[in-house]
Amino acid sequence: MKKEVAIGIDIGGTNTVIGVVDREGNLLAEGHTPTLTNTDIKNYLEVLTAKINETVFEIKEEIEVKGIGVGAPSSNYYTGEIVGASNLGWGDVVPFVQLLREYYDYPAIILTNDANSAAVGELMYGGAKGMKNMIMLTLGTGVGSGIIVNGELVLGHDGFAGELGHVIMDTNGRECGCGRKGCLETYASATGICRTVSELIATSKIPSELRKVPSGNFTSKMIFDAAEKGDKLALEAFEITGKMLGEAIANFVAFSSPEAVFLFGGLALAGDYIFKPTKKYMEENMCFLYSNKVKLLPSKLDGAKIAVLGASAVVWKELEN
Repeated sequence: MKKEVAIGIDIGGTNTVIGVVDREGNLLAEGHTPTLTNTDIKNYLEVLTAKINETVFEIKEEIEVKGIGVGAPSSNYYTGEIVGASNLGWGDVVPFVQLLREYYDYPAIILTNDANSAAVGELMYGGAKGMKNMIMLTLGTGVGSGIIVNGELVLGHDGFAGELGHVIMDTNGRECGCGRKGCLETYASATGICRTVSELIATSKIPSELRKVPSGNFTSKMIFDAAEKGDKLALEAFEITGKMLGEAIANFVAFSSPEAVFLFGGLALAGDYIFKPTKKYMEENMCFLYSNKVKLLPSKLDGAKIAVLGASAVVWKELEN
């Protein structure tokens, strides 16, 4: 009997990763190809589908492909379109699912954003297995999010619900790439903590080895390494970041009462430096109805594989529905 599998595809600004995944979350085959940006979308699809076929080829006699899940920026689950992804350069509205169906007729071909697919991946394969209500926050260059309520992904009426990174924390705060000020991702992302360090250097006299780094050259890894050595400015930056993130999570809990909030991404790899202050301020600001009821947890999925695992998980979720 052939093993049922889903193909998960993660479209990044530079590279595209393809994975063949079974229902238990085992990655059976993997492929990579450059993401051809600023070109005709059909040129990219020719390259992508050739790589999909190549990735599947060696095990094609052993498997039955049930569908393709695609994680891409600015994606609309309902319409199957990539909308306004300027970094890809394929046009304002790309009917991605419709175009991909010209190559494949699998039962399910699904498009969603990477944070939503990560949440579904955590639900099906990771630490949220068995949960019905959870929130996934991805702390990378920005802050992405996926929300699960009663076992279902929250999408909203237009497919763009759950952009928690763009909840405003300070109306007079930092300028965000979305055009507004004070969004959570300007504080609680890898780039956000770098901005916090720059501000601390400019406005405080806290001694730090980070003062030797040219302005604008900070990375979150540098800040973590400094914190590991007891650097007071780095530790203060994590405290400020955790405070902002914890306050935000306390508010997020009020609208969905999740069993757990999962953190994933580069900044989450800082471990206790980010988890301890976040948990502290989360509980300090929590409505009494939810106090000490919500777990704050790291993702249990392999960081290098979470994108394709999540994209494949969306296929199984769609087939269940």
